[in-house]
Amino acid sequence: MEYQYIIRGILASILGFVLWHRSTGMKKTKESRENVRDEVVKSSEQVLCQSENATNTDIIIVGAGVAGSALAYSLGKDGRRVHVIERDLTLPDRIVGELLQPGGYLKLIELGLEYCVEEIDAQQVFGYALYKNGKSTKLSYPLQNFDQDVAGRSFHNEHFIQRMCEKAASLPNVRLEEGTVTSLLEVEGTVKGVQYKTKIGQELTTYAPLTIVCDGCLSNLRRSLCNPKVDIPSCFVALILENCELPCPNHGHVILADPSPILFYRISISEIRCLVDIPGQKLPSISNGEMANYLKTVVAPQTPQELRDAFDFAINKGNIRTMPNRSMHAAPYPTPGALLLGDAFNMRHPLTGGGMIVALSDIVVLRNLLRSFHDLSNVYSLCKYLESFYTLRKPVVSTINTLAGALYKVFSASTDPARNEMREACFDYLTLGGVFSNGPIAFLSGLNPRPLKLVLHFFAVAIYGISRLIVPFPSIPRMWIGACMWIGARMISVALGIICPIIKVEGVRQMFFPTMLTAIHEDWASLHLWQKQRIEGKQV
Repeated sequence: MEYQYIIRGILASILGFVLWHRSTGMKKTKESRENVRDEVVKSSEQVLCQSENATNTDIIIVGAGVAGSALAYSLGKDGRRVHVIERDLTLPDRIVGELLQPGGYLKLIELGLEYCVEEIDAQQVFGYALYKNGKSTKLSYPLQNFDQDVAGRSFHNEHFIQRMCEKAASLPNVRLEEGTVTSLLEVEGTVKGVQYKTKIGQELTTYAPLTIVCDGCLSNLRRSLCNPKVDIPSCFVALILENCELPCPNHGHVILADPSPILFYRISISEIRCLVDIPGQKLPSISNGEMANYLKTVVAPQTPQELRDAFDFAINKGNIRTMPNRSMHAAPYPTPGALLLGDAFNMRHPLTGGGMIVALSDIVVLRNLLRSFHDLSNVYSLCKYLESFYTLRKPVVSTINTLAGALYKVFSASTDPARNEMREACFDYLTLGGVFSNGPIAFLSGLNPRPLKLVLHFFAVAIYGISRLIVPFPSIPRMWIGACMWIGARMISVALGIICPIIKVEGVRQMFFPTMLTAIHEDWASLHLWQKQRIEGKQV
């Protein structure tokens, strides 16, 4: 009997263990299923959140400088949902982007942003005064056919950008956020959005059919969107002169100094910006006084007498700043879902103050293109469609870029006699007035973007220089005739050496035959519209 009780006890224990293990397993399985369900729900919520984010944003703009803020406002005003991510929304302290040419002001009017130059102590600019070896000439913008308020503007760059950002942020469909974009989100060659880090260090992603990168000259994102070949031909040394007057009020002043030009222009009622160009990238040291000594001994004697005391006082005050002058031609990789704009895309020497003309002109072209393309989600069609942007921008951009590159080389001193003759000829050509000065100043101001006419004026300067050498032909000693002919031939060679590489980079067909390529763009736009109407007709 006892044996049977023992056997029954063992069986009961085994049965109880089995039942306990089964109930525990079912509980764990239930918990596991609940965990899996939670993960699925969480994953679904994330996908839903990402999908919602993608549908809530039409366009991401990286950077809120002049280009980014103006683009955000223009696209937002057209009803696009725009997300702008800017690394630093505090007021920037820059020494460039302070001169807006009349052509740039006209682009502001087209974009509805002309009020951004009001209430920032902006100064009107009506032209340039040019100085060389004690001689001077005044070159006025050809503004006779424009409204009275059309002129150049000079100002503190940070105040202008602040007004632009405020204007963009005033639109309910534009979201302006402070954060650092670390990378583009690319899937199988298509940019889907960006990854960025917020001000508090949180890493986030955001998605949109189109990402426009305009994060400035130091862009860390352009390498995947273009072939960046940045050249630094010179550096600017910047000073602010206080409580003095320019010899020609409301004019920028360019001194053809040795070794390279000096610029003066008013940026407020009491301040004048001075930019001293120094060729190359190696500068005298500021910390040990070499820079101050260079400015006092080399630069100061070449400045206008009216500004010399204020110039010396600014040097002694010690607020000397420097900035490399970058140049980079546009060499984009057409990428579905992404586009480059502003200094991240294209740069030229800032001597002519053409950077903001190019940026604002590009924005007008891009805005007009996007107005006729409603469905941004078709990224491949959009990418093909936006290839026309690179052609449509050329008349304005190639004029500004060519003039900036050519003028800097012509205005800089050289040990080559032919280069110096070209420099002298250019100054004398501009002093002739009439069409000889109105043509070049119209190109520089952005009022007449005609690349072909610009090139013709450039060679007219070279021919004028040759004529200066041979006009007193009967009185020239025979021994000098050969030398004059040699210098004349060298001047033509110098002119070709300056202008031809620039034309090659800008593109001969795009510069001189944009009408043909514009027709191709119009055919593509018509085809896209026809396809869209056909699809909508089928859906109905």
